Amino acid sequence: MAPQHRRVRARGMAVGAAAVVVSAALAAGPAVGAARADDSRPARPAPTEPAVAPAVPHPTVPTPAISAPEIPVPAVPVPEIPVVPAVHPPALTPPSGQELNRDVPAFGAFLASDDRGVARMKQLSRWLGGAELRVGHTYLPGNHWSDIEGDIRFLESWADWRNADDDRMLVLNVPMQERNEEGVSDEEVRRLLRRGAAGEFDHHFRALAERLVALKVPDTILVLGWEMNGVTYTHRCGPDPESWKKYWNRIVRTMRAVPGQKFRFDFTPSRGRDAVPWTQCYPGDDTVDIVGMDSYDQPSGMSFDEQIREPYGLQAHVDFAKAHDKPISYPEWGLFRNGDNPEYMRRMLEWMEEHRPLYNTVTDYCPHGVWQCDDNPDSSRVYRSFLYGRTHDADPDVPGVPDVTPAPSAPEGPLLPESCSPLDLGRWVEHWLGGKLCLRFDWWSRSR
Repeated sequence: MAPQHRRVRARGMAVGAAAVVVSAALAAGPAVGAARADDSRPARPAPTEPAVAPAVPHPTVPTPAISAPEIPVPAVPVPEIPVVPAVHPPALTPPSGQELNRDVPAFGAFLASDDRGVARMKQLSRWLGGAELRVGHTYLPGNHWSDIEGDIRFLESWADWRNADDDRMLVLNVPMQERNEEGVSDEEVRRLLRRGAAGEFDHHFRALAERLVALKVPDTILVLGWEMNGVTYTHRCGPDPESWKKYWNRIVRTMRAVPGQKFRFDFTPSRGRDAVPWTQCYPGDDTVDIVGMDSYDQPSGMSFDEQIREPYGLQAHVDFAKAHDKPISYPEWGLFRNGDNPEYMRRMLEWMEEHRPLYNTVTDYCPHGVWQCDDNPDSSRVYRSFLYGRTHDADPDVPGVPDVTPAPSAPEGPLLPESCSPLDLGRWVEHWLGGKLCLRFDWWSRSR
């Protein structure tokens, strides 16, 4: 699928109405925490004090009388605190116990192709409780050959991000043809594939390899000609699989001939048969380093078990890679035809926990995403609770559970809620505030 972008909204808050809001909130009674519904900053956790705090300064006689019965009040949230590990993490734990002592698989997200994607990596990590996003994923445009040669400015930003930490991976999707999404006919695609197989386009890929080496990212993972088994792209395989394979091999050999390169080439079809069985496009073990798969929650009504069992599906992908002694990857995955589907999200995360891909990057824009897309709140909670606080060096005894689970999540139930209960302060107060206020029952917020 082609990358898309969503602009992140900036929110403001009127300072002059703060006193009005505080007064209204205090008049309403003690609260767990007051915050604006769309505030991007996390509120400080205070699981027990809020119930006592309003009572301390209260001058009336009932104040000391209230403090005595409030002794059991702290006991109310205390038994709820274990609910977090007791309810949802076990459901998100991988089924195979033998995997528990292995390293945390590298993961990331596609957030935008350009500099915005680089900036959002840090923000997404913060939303995930400091989780270590080791994989940065971007795409070369496929409009002109100059794009495919890497003559685009944002590559420098991604190279800087990659080189800031030795443990990071840069994943770059590379089109095999210009005009890659212009609906070129099968007949013309066939001619282009044969021209590529004859070496006519080698110099474009040599230029790309030289550019990546010059940017000091010679170990980039190149997802070359992705989703070739479909009908979307000009670099599709179906019109002439034999020429496609020869063309792939020419590109790989051309780029590997550039001094200083350490590229790895990822062969990534879309899940299922699509227009042509993807196995017919496999160019051979000598020029493939990773066998990937783009796997979205589609078609409509298909269960995750069916996605596993279907011809050329998830299980076939794992089996094929094992037979060819190659690691697997999931460069693109996410929600799609079945809407906000927390069951798919949970099962896909468990699947990857079990089968240990070299890397995975969720496609994070609507309708697929969980952070930049507000349309999938339930799936977002599953994704966040599974990966919250994960780092490469984290203790893997309980995969998916942060080293220190923040206690304030317990009172809200099993899935780390993203929202809070709005306060009705009247339209004039909300007008001056620039939005609604709410009582926040969670202590995390989406930082974007």
